[in-house]
Amino acid sequence: MSNIEKIILASNNKHKISELKSILNGFSNVQLLSLEEANIFIDVEETGNTLNENAYLKASEIFNITGVPVIADDSGLFVEALDGEPGVYSSRYAGLSATYSDNCEKLISELKKKNLTESNAEFRTVICFMDDKNNEKYFEGIVKGKIITEQLGDKGFGYDPLFIPEGLDKTFAQLTDEEKNKLSHRANAVYKFTEFLKKLIQ
Repeated sequence: MSNIEKIILASNNKHKISELKSILNGFSNVQLLSLEEANIFIDVEETGNTLNENAYLKASEIFNITGVPVIADDSGLFVEALDGEPGVYSSRYAGLSATYSDNCEKLISELKKKNLTESNAEFRTVICFMDDKNNEKYFEGIVKGKIITEQLGDKGFGYDPLFIPEGLDKTFAQLTDEEKNKLSHRANAVYKFTEFLKKLIQ
């Protein structure tokens, strides 16, 4: 049994924080803090070559500052027709200061260069949990589907308006938060983490 009272969510992305808190809301005895709520005002550079490396970089940096258990995640969209792009560079596909819209437009452009209107793709999320400098655990979530070249829906964030998960005819951006949180890559990874956390704090 571990006495965990607080966990810091190592992100400044308000959409991601809201989604994580929503999925983790069953842990009423554990306080979930964003970086801002923990009075940490830094952006950790994502210099890793894999999702695991980037999640680790964020978790270790924040843990070193606070000594408080941390979860950090990195996510990417891997498009088959583009040889796995944008992948680990998903958040900055159209440039370091790119908006969600910029990245979507860049992706549409790259597919259209190949005369494609869709491609198989998958979203992946890796969560790194660290509660000791030499103890990190990883949890991966994957959702398969396809990317289209028309933005549909106004919910979600990132590439959600372009991604249709397997078995559905709607994009992530057309789903309610509740619907998306049942099947998204991040929800999948968080579910694995929550199962681990339940055992840890029992």
